[in-house]
Amino acid sequence: MRRILAGIVLAVMLTGGAAAGPYEEGVAAYERGDYATALRLWRPLAEQGDALAQYNLGVAHVEGHGVPQDHAEAAKWFRFAAEQGFAKAQYNVGLMYVEGRGVPQDHAEALKWFRLAAEQGDAGAQYNLGVSYDIGEGVRQDNAEAVKWYRLAAEQGYAGAQNALDQLQSD
Repeated sequence: MRRILAGIVLAVMLTGGAAAGPYEEGVAAYERGDYATALRLWRPLAEQGDALAQYNLGVAHVEGHGVPQDHAEAAKWFRFAAEQGFAKAQYNVGLMYVEGRGVPQDHAEALKWFRLAAEQGDAGAQYNLGVSYDIGEGVRQDNAEAVKWYRLAAEQGYAGAQNALDQLQSD
C-alpha cells in the first residue's frame, strides 16, 4: 500500500543539439546499472542544492544501488529535495515518517509532507491522505476528507484510490 517510489526521476530537458550535462550523464549511467558513476556525477549537484540529484541520491540509498542501503541517509536527501518543494520527495518523506524508516515514526509529520505533495497533485500522497482520514491515522477520522483525497487520486488513475473510494461509499 505504501512504498517508496524507487524510480529515478528522468525528467530531463534536452534542447536540440545540447550536450548532456552531469545530471543527464548520471541518469544514463544509472539506467545501465553503473551506480557508482551516477552517484559520482549526482553527489556534487546534490551538495549544491539540485533537488533532482538530491532525490536520486535518496532513491539510491533506499535501494542500496551503489551504496549500502541506508534509510536515514535516504531520508536526509529526500528531505533536502522536499524542502525545495519537490513533490515526489515530499511524498517519500511522508512515507518514511509513516513507516519509521530512517526517521522516527510520526504520523503528524507524515501528514504534513503528504499534504504538501498532494496539493501539487501527487496521486500517491493524495491516496495516503485519503487513507489517513479514512482510518483516523494521525488525524480525526473524516469520511468527507477521505473521499475528497481518494477522488483526486482516482481521477489520476490511481487504482488503489478508486478501490478505496468504492469501498468507502458502499459502507
